[in-house]
Amino acid sequence: MPAGVRLACCQIAPDVDSPERSADLALGALSAAVAGGAQVVVLPELVNSGYVFASREEAQAAAAPADGTLLASWAREAARGDTVVVGGFCERGPDGRVFNSSALVDGGGVRAVYRKLHLWADESRWFDAGDQPAPVVETRHGRIGLGVCYDIEFPELTRGLALAGADLLALPTNWPRDPHPPDGRPVLHSLAAMTAYLNRVFVAVCDRCGTERGLEFEGGSVIAGPDGGLRAGPVGDRGAATLYADCDLTEARDKRTSPRNDAFADRRPAHYAQALTAD
Repeated sequence: MPAGVRLACCQIAPDVDSPERSADLALGALSAAVAGGAQVVVLPELVNSGYVFASREEAQAAAAPADGTLLASWAREAARGDTVVVGGFCERGPDGRVFNSSALVDGGGVRAVYRKLHLWADESRWFDAGDQPAPVVETRHGRIGLGVCYDIEFPELTRGLALAGADLLALPTNWPRDPHPPDGRPVLHSLAAMTAYLNRVFVAVCDRCGTERGLEFEGGSVIAGPDGGLRAGPVGDRGAATLYADCDLTEARDKRTSPRNDAFADRRPAHYAQALTAD
């Protein structure tokens, strides 16, 4: 694995009323990031469809199969720069079900598809929940763990990815704006930073921006390092932009927190509280 990897998060504004335009917008942002030297590019959640659906039928009409032209176009762009792409998309499953999914694609094609396990708010009206664990994918640029948006709020999932060897957690996101965050800072930034720190990994959260059918999005993309510091972002005006961060992903393989401590070796899971079970 190369020591230095250029990460990019493409913060764009898909439009639920124009799925074709949304797919083109994502492809254009990806192409520009590849031209900018990015070796790992993260796109937002549901980039081909937008987010605020009026019905399940609308989500079904915007959905794309994992083996279709959408992800094939990402693979073509990835091949131009020996790039790995992680992007959220509205997926039409082989059985007709619709999922809020994330795909990892490289120049050879689709390497993995993860279907969001934890559905937020009205998402359960439009999507079926995934039923497979979030994967860690070995790539030439490092080990990448997949999650989507709300998944970051479940430390069991993010810790599981880190324990499985992920160097980088890549999370496509559509984060609704909180107009009154508790201390003036969107919680998304803190979630990314603390997830990175607690697991001693890199975290790339690629958010969308703009307003769709009355719902304003945070535009809060960030890239955090294992020390909990932000390596890039957030975008100052919360608008469309691509964040870049040059990172040594091998840092994520050193879990030492002091000369005598290791974030993973110090764990004592046999002594942790167990879930209560009914009699």
